[in-house]
Amino acid sequence: MSENFFNKPFRFNSVFSGTGLQPTDLGKSISNHIELIIFTRYGEHRYRSDFGCEIWDLDFELIVSESLWEEKFRKSLLKSISDYEFRIYNIAVEVRITEVENVYPLRKITEIKKKVDIIVRALIKTTGEKYFFSTALFLSPLST
Repeated sequence: MSENFFNKPFRFNSVFSGTGLQPTDLGKSISNHIELIIFTRYGEHRYRSDFGCEIWDLDFELIVSESLWEEKFRKSLLKSISDYEFRIYNIAVEVRITEVENVYPLRKITEIKKKVDIIVRALIKTTGEKYFFSTALFLSPLST
């Protein structure tokens, strides 16, 4: 496996000017790849239809049980990370849904969004170091 890791987004103007792509470390490269998995819908990748995760199918689904939704998404993400991120092992994924209320008094609007917190813990294969990734997404907003 290559020891060269590059930061995203790629700045192609730097490639054309001769300075090359901006390098990054192993941990950041793994985080970039996990973000790519999260933000890719199943079937979006032309050659690997199972690359991605299920959040795009679950986003507009009526959430009857938050715990069932969290578990379904957690399993989907764990499978995709296990299948496509080979640089880590002993992977644990946590998913939590919370409601966030934003009040805009001048416009007399209240917006309620579902926030999904995603935490990934693992070990890096080459070094045995602990790996930690955390991000949050907002699902479809409800407004009044």
